[in-house]
Amino acid sequence: MTGLIGRNKEKAQLLKAFESDKSEFVVVYGRRRVGKTFLIREVFDYKFLFQHAGIAGGSMKEQLAAWSVSMTRAGSDSKAPKNWLEAFSQLGKLIDSSPEGKKVIFIDEMPWIDTLHSRFQQALEFFWNSWASSRRDVLLIVCGSATSWIINNVVHSHGGLHNRVTTEINLEPFTLLECEDMAKSQGLSLTRYQVLETYMILGGIPYYWSLLDPALTTDENIDNLFFSHTGRLRNEFQELYASLFKKPEKYVKIVTALSQKAIGLTRNEIAKTCDEEANGNLTRMLDELEQSRFIRRYNRYGSLGKNNAIYQLIDNFTLFYFKFIDGKRNLGQYYWSALSNSAVRNVWNGLSFERVCLDHTAQLKKSLGISGVLSNEYAWRSGSKEQEKAQIDLILDRRDKVIDLCEMKFWNDVFTIDKDYDTSLRRKRNAFINQTKTRNSVRIILITTYGVARNEYSNNVQQCLTIDDLFC
Repeated sequence: MTGLIGRNKEKAQLLKAFESDKSEFVVVYGRRRVGKTFLIREVFDYKFLFQHAGIAGGSMKEQLAAWSVSMTRAGSDSKAPKNWLEAFSQLGKLIDSSPEGKKVIFIDEMPWIDTLHSRFQQALEFFWNSWASSRRDVLLIVCGSATSWIINNVVHSHGGLHNRVTTEINLEPFTLLECEDMAKSQGLSLTRYQVLETYMILGGIPYYWSLLDPALTTDENIDNLFFSHTGRLRNEFQELYASLFKKPEKYVKIVTALSQKAIGLTRNEIAKTCDEEANGNLTRMLDELEQSRFIRRYNRYGSLGKNNAIYQLIDNFTLFYFKFIDGKRNLGQYYWSALSNSAVRNVWNGLSFERVCLDHTAQLKKSLGISGVLSNEYAWRSGSKEQEKAQIDLILDRRDKVIDLCEMKFWNDVFTIDKDYDTSLRRKRNAFINQTKTRNSVRIILITTYGVARNEYSNNVQQCLTIDDLFC
């Protein structure tokens, strides 16, 4: 397991299932390129009784033929199965003929196997319910990038697999700290400022980080991955959504609409913009995008409930694509480097930094010393015309009767609060107190890159955090 960065909780879950004295059904899911297969292989040192992966876009005949190949590699001399009941029967015979001890079965990209009218799910249910679960020595691990399929058909199955999953692992993207550790392991010499800049484009997707070349600068790496003719991530956007959703065009339509509105849209606004009915089908697609961590659902302060929720696009890779790649041609292979210190890139950095902070709320709470304090996270927009520009993107409403108004400021040096910025902060705080009628203590928390210079205005901020506090 020396190749693994982080994932301590997930490793412990997999090992606990392996050491169990009964058969275990483990489900691992998460978006494409997040490291699901790598995690499982590393934990079990690439040693499985049986290992199989579905074929993207393969027919039922092709999926069964591939299964037969995997059975042969596992030492079975079985003929190609005619259906999935026969395929799982072959797997049962392989398990019966294996030595004593826990038998680790790994089926990767399972959603691809479940082709139309294949009755794969029914065969899987029969295999587990009538045979494997009655033993003590089977560890079945199923995995897939199509998060919605895994959740709807396995984790939350209403059929034969209802409540059969014993361990559920939703593999999250890396945090900033984990990305820093990965960069070091690859020989990348990056400051935390550069790690942050890279994260604002690639997010915490390990595969994307694995493509970075230590011989190139940060900007040169982005040019190389996205804007060169042979860029490894040049066509990743289309492949990403196609791999996760059976009808990706509808999901792309939703994220396209959300990319045009930084603060997000309500469900009804999404329906209107995308020309979709505001029904259960739209709710399902939004839930699936949220489960895959492309969007987040949040409430404005004082406006609770799912019907009042705001949906916001938060996936850094997707946002970068829409801002700098979608619809643009002949950008040149050094496009990103050419934008250095430009106004458009500075604005992008500011908005991206806010998203990174929202994605590291747990780290912010730890740095504030309130990890053990229950809190809800909200956003807030002023409703009065004379203060229409007043908005706060992150509010920590704490159970200890304290409300932290978090202001995020991306800067390439120590930030100096001047008179105008001080006035803006105090106006936001006063507007929030007056309009919400809160009786709680209200503090201003400033999160910036390199900290705040001490002057006559700096004491008006109750607490200052830096990018180091996002790496804890």
